[in-house]
Amino acid sequence: MFQSWRGTVGYIKPSYRPGSLEEFIRLLPEGIGVIPLMVGIKAGSEEEFHQVLPVYKDKVAELARLNVDVIDIGGAPPMMVHGLSGEKKIVRELEEKYNVPIITSGGSHVAAFKALGVKSFVGVTYFPDPLNQIFSRYFTEAGLRVAAMEGIPVAFSDVQSLSAETIYFHTKRIFLQHNNVDAIYMLGGGWRILNIVPLLERDLGVPVVYDTAAKIWEVQKRLHVRQTVVGYGRLLEELP
Repeated sequence: MFQSWRGTVGYIKPSYRPGSLEEFIRLLPEGIGVIPLMVGIKAGSEEEFHQVLPVYKDKVAELARLNVDVIDIGGAPPMMVHGLSGEKKIVRELEEKYNVPIITSGGSHVAAFKALGVKSFVGVTYFPDPLNQIFSRYFTEAGLRVAAMEGIPVAFSDVQSLSAETIYFHTKRIFLQHNNVDAIYMLGGGWRILNIVPLLERDLGVPVVYDTAAKIWEVQKRLHVRQTVVGYGRLLEELP
């Protein structure tokens, strides 16, 4: 129904928090259209992540009716709480029902790690330890070694108030405690990290996988577009 000349992605954003959607659209290649829908997650709890699955499914149906070329189920935690195998089952059923390719955040992150040749990583999040353990199991199920998955203690509603310098310091500290890994992983679209990703990669000598970059990389692959983006990390500069 609504199409752009290089393809259209339907993006299901987990919360109304500004920032990540703007970055996603700004860094996408010219000619790729975005139709965003919001789920409205507020608490960021494990219980809420399980509860919103029907809402996500309704949004998938709405975007399928609009004939988008690919659907991105945004927000890693709402799908990761079902485990990797559970997530794959959900995606498979939705793709068969609506006949449209579906991307998940976690799936894009796993694919990005493998494309970069990463076998182990340290992860940083803004979630509490019980959820971080769930995220770790998701990646372990995907065949990756998670040396650490540590959260910054901050309320879900206050994530956007974290300074880039605070996030950099936290990430570097965790990496240096487990520096026998291939990459850094930054889970979540709530924090603003674009300006520190190249610093971390340069200072620590490993690639950084984060949601916006993985999303753009995966969308380009699905739409058969190949346009590098400089200044936001190896994934977008190399498009492996």
